[in-house]
Amino acid sequence: MGQTINGREVAAKIKEDIKKFISDRIENGLKTPKIASILVGDDGGSIYYMNNQEKVANSLGCGFEKVILNNDVSDDIVIKAIEKLNKDEFISGIILQLPLPKGLDENKIIQSINPCKDIDCLTYINQGKLYMGEKSFIPCTPNSIVTLIESLNINLEGKEVVVIGRSNIVGKPVAQLLLNKNCTVTICHSKTKNIKEVTKRADIIVVAIGKPLYLKNEYIKTDAIIIDVGTSSYEGKITGDVDFNDVIDKASFVTPVPGGVGALTTTLLIKNACEALEKNEN
Repeated sequence: MGQTINGREVAAKIKEDIKKFISDRIENGLKTPKIASILVGDDGGSIYYMNNQEKVANSLGCGFEKVILNNDVSDDIVIKAIEKLNKDEFISGIILQLPLPKGLDENKIIQSINPCKDIDCLTYINQGKLYMGEKSFIPCTPNSIVTLIESLNINLEGKEVVVIGRSNIVGKPVAQLLLNKNCTVTICHSKTKNIKEVTKRADIIVVAIGKPLYLKNEYIKTDAIIIDVGTSSYEGKITGDVDFNDVIDKASFVTPVPGGVGALTTTLLIKNACEALEKNEN
């Protein structure tokens, strides 16, 4: 019987560090972190994520500002809002809720964010640093995945990892982060042939494809570690990409949905804002 990796427990330890960081700064009369979260339109998932960001930030003493723009705004209006935040000395970090409404130039808008405030590692400069193995902000969902794996206190060097999904937001950056840990990484996607043969080799499988209950026990070897990044609405509830009940007896560790990767992501966003504050002071 495998064990559950509890994202909430891992997040709780990091939250205590953030609280101490902020309380120490208050005691010393120093500026405290503040996040600006930008929402364009009315995407339900983005609204949920923004509200959760605000709730966690407030609970930790981190400032939070919502910037909400209409669905039909132009690129220029969004960029002007970002440029205002870039210049605001009280804003430590900026996060842009994605996806943007159709018709907007997502890439152009992202690149207008000051890389020093780009706490979700969306800009070319920060992504370039990530892929070159240089110190940079780590994108929050990939960081959450690696942090959960590292919480198991295993030696990652030489571990064979399969990442299912090649998105720029999760699949590619988490593959790079695990390469930086000296893992051997394979990325699978919709065109991969004989995918079960590939995944059965893996010591660790990261699944991020948005297909509910996709990964079943015939895809994994005994004692594999399974990290589920999926969050889909399925039969009236939030469901991951992994069939948890089907794999838990064969795997050594599995992240649940909810309560796994997503439970840690927002906490790491706020941690990045704390690091941005310190970095921009120096």
